[in-house]
Amino acid sequence: AARKRALTEQQFSELTPVLSPEVVEALDRGGFRRCTPVQAATIPLLLTHKDVAVDAATGSGKTLAFVVPVVEMLRRLPSPPKPHQVLAIIISPTRELSSQIYNVAQPFFATLKGVSSILLVGGLDIQVELKKVEEEGANILVGTPGKLFDIMERLDTLEYKHLEILILDEADRLLDMGFQKQVTSIISKLPKLRRTGLFSATQTEAVEELAKAGLRNPVRVQVKTEAKDGAQQDLGPSKTPLGLRLEYMICEPAKKSSQLVDFLVQNTGKKIMVYFATCACVDYWSVVLPMLNLLKGSPVIAYHGKMKQGPREKALASFSALSSGILVCTDVAARGLDIPHVDLIVQYDPPQDPNVFVHRAGRTARYDQEGDAIVFLLPTVM
Repeated sequence: AARKRALTEQQFSELTPVLSPEVVEALDRGGFRRCTPVQAATIPLLLTHKDVAVDAATGSGKTLAFVVPVVEMLRRLPSPPKPHQVLAIIISPTRELSSQIYNVAQPFFATLKGVSSILLVGGLDIQVELKKVEEEGANILVGTPGKLFDIMERLDTLEYKHLEILILDEADRLLDMGFQKQVTSIISKLPKLRRTGLFSATQTEAVEELAKAGLRNPVRVQVKTEAKDGAQQDLGPSKTPLGLRLEYMICEPAKKSSQLVDFLVQNTGKKIMVYFATCACVDYWSVVLPMLNLLKGSPVIAYHGKMKQGPREKALASFSALSSGILVCTDVAARGLDIPHVDLIVQYDPPQDPNVFVHRAGRTARYDQEGDAIVFLLPTVM
């Protein structure tokens, strides 16, 4: 299949302001030579001291669009920071997304001499984390708003007056999940003279309010990307990725489950995510599917919000490592997770919110790849 033009002609090594050789080398080692549109637009703005409010489709390369400027800004400081001076904070709504950002950032953080980073997410012992931060300090905080708020409230050893940059990733979801109070409290502790990047796949009134409160004269980045016919496609609010083919299937209620099985059998050998409405449905199908002879060669992995953190992380790592197989999941896997080479998204239970539909479908066709998504609909919906 022809590769979609999700990458620009802009090379990281030729951006202005110029990136440091160590960062370009880390990008190169990761296979990143050319920028996605959101990276080409955002990195220069943050590096020329502008606040940014970025609307970009899921799978557009947002993480590097803020990790690279964060690292470059800290590389340019005249001297290494003291251990308890916080220079950068990256907030995202879930521990999976925060962990993913932290892992993506590691090769870039490693280019910073004398700068330490820490991942602060739910599910870990707060006392252990408090002790670690108190004793060792941290210059870059990556984490979820609840845990960051908790640490910042309880510890007065961390110092924020030299903070260079704040990143709010998946800002719409931060607010949807009820973290407005924590985010506002965190922002209130930070110096006003800082850079702020707000990244969101969907624009809501609450996101606009947050942008007004937390950003100073932001430049809005709405990514446009070229479609196959050369036409400009606006990848603004709630758009699906360029390389995505969307379909629907009409299912009678009594035949819906057998149609799912038939569909999965027809697509054996592919890497598939199947979305269900409840954790109980995920548990049920994770038991039923492996019992079917026709699917014997396909690993089936369950992933939902009622699983403990350890099994959830293991499930995600296992599915990420597979070249083919089936992940049965709830909407805890709808956003932010960057799972490589997913071929097909099946929405067995359609979501109530159209934005969730977009985010589920966005787990495939990421960056310059192609993918398919299908939603099962009852005749009454049509």
